[in-house]
Amino acid sequence: MAGNKEYSDKELGKIIIRENVRARRIVMRTRPEALYVTVPCGVQMEEVQGVIDKFRVKLVLSRKKVARKRIDLDYRIDSEFFKLSLISGRQSKFLAHSESGKTEIICPPTANFDDEELQSWLRKVIGEALRRNAKYILPARLEKLSEHYNLPYESLKINSSQGRWGSCSVRKSINLSYYLLLLPSHLMDYVMLHELAHTVELNHSEKFWAILDKMTWGQSLELREALREYTTDF
Repeated sequence: MAGNKEYSDKELGKIIIRENVRARRIVMRTRPEALYVTVPCGVQMEEVQGVIDKFRVKLVLSRKKVARKRIDLDYRIDSEFFKLSLISGRQSKFLAHSESGKTEIICPPTANFDDEELQSWLRKVIGEALRRNAKYILPARLEKLSEHYNLPYESLKINSSQGRWGSCSVRKSINLSYYLLLLPSHLMDYVMLHELAHTVELNHSEKFWAILDKMTWGQSLELREALREYTTDF
């Protein structure tokens, strides 16, 4: 298989297959927007499809569990770094107000929350609020960890990635998803420390986990498991 592929499955919806030079096996993660499949370079599409079909029943059940919630007046985000609520107003148009990590969307009384276009628009509004807050919170937090552990990096970019929390290139350029704001602080820091550890060791070797263990009091694997309870979505 050459490069990344994306296609639609009748039962599983969108499937996004990505090659990763550091992958040692096929890994599948169900997200509300798609099934992400990470594969080692050189794996044939037939093998990937075989693995998907082998676990199809479990994947279908997993997809149902992570189905996106409808955004309406009962919808809330109440994380440590980002809070959002929708309230009913009297005006004829939607209004959004953000201040200090808290966003309110004021909705007109005629809002039809079953409208897919409205749901898409609301997600864009929330995404932009997350991005604005992430640009304020994440750089300072990463810089503090970098200085504390003496692990310098070249640059930082904040993106809307739903496939991974973060990444680090061979040039020590770090990418962080703005969905990190939905995590508790100890897991946000874990992701950042994970990427900082990659500035020294690019792969997930024993040396890499030893570096990360030193920065997480020997809890790197436990934190990795805890992170899997969260999704890059809202």
